[in-house]
Parts: sequence; structure tokens; C-alpha cells
Amino acid sequence: METVVIVWLAVGIILIIAEVLTFSFYLLWLGIGSLVAGLIAIFAPDMYYVQFAGGALVAIGLTMYTRSFTKRIRQSSGFIDKVEDLIGSKGVVLETIEPEGLGVVRVGNETWSAKAEEHIEQDETIVVTARGTSILTVEKWRSEN
Repeated sequence: METVVIVWLAVGIILIIAEVLTFSFYLLWLGIGSLVAGLIAIFAPDMYYVQFAGGALVAIGLTMYTRSFTKRIRQSSGFIDKVEDLIGSKGVVLETIEPEGLGVVRVGNETWSAKAEEHIEQDETIVVTARGTSILTVEKWRSEN
């Protein structure tokens, strides 16, 4: 198998794995585009522009379709984004969180990277105040006694 085919396929697989960690859909489409470029490379190993153009067209097409499709879904009545429900949820710190760094928290049955403006020790209870793509912003939970 040509080296260029292996490179395209490796890039595609890496992007798809990265997508699993970010849930953005954009890396998925780039990964699929890379896989398409790899398939083109099997039949046209020396035509790099054709490989790139084919992969780019697939990635752009999927991105444009997905953008309008997900917008319609999010605007439909009854749509509930479970990830947005995390805000206000309580959890527990699995790895200590430093103010300038990241730690790990468990909210429900999910594990997330988390950041905070204050030092929070392992096993302390936290509350989620905001959510990024894959990082939660948390603060210490203070009971209202």
C-alpha cells in the first residue's frame, strides 16, 4: 500500500477519534474527508491535488449539510440538550483542581475535565457553573445551612 494512502487513512482515523472526545461533528467530517482522500489515493497515488480536492469537497459538503440540519433540530420544539442540563448539577472531584490548571470531576455517571477559579481538593463536592466543548467550569458546592 502506498505511503500516501496510509497517511490519509491515519489522519482520518485520528480526526474521528478526536471527534469522539469533542462532540463537535466538524472533526468527524474532516476525518471522513481524509478517508475519502485515502480512497482516491488508492486509485490515483500521484494525484495529490485530486486527493485533497476530493477530501475537501466531502468535508465541506458534510459540514454545510450538518450545519443547517443541526440548526433545524436545535430550533425545533421539544429539543432538549442533555449536556446543557449539566449546569447547576452537583458532582465530585476525582483529581484536584488548581486555579490555573485542569482537574477531573464526575457529574452523574460521566467524567469531565474541569477548571475552577479556586483550589478544589479531591473528593470535594462541586457544582457546574458553565460548560465548554469538553471542559466544565465548576466551583465548590456550599450547602445553604
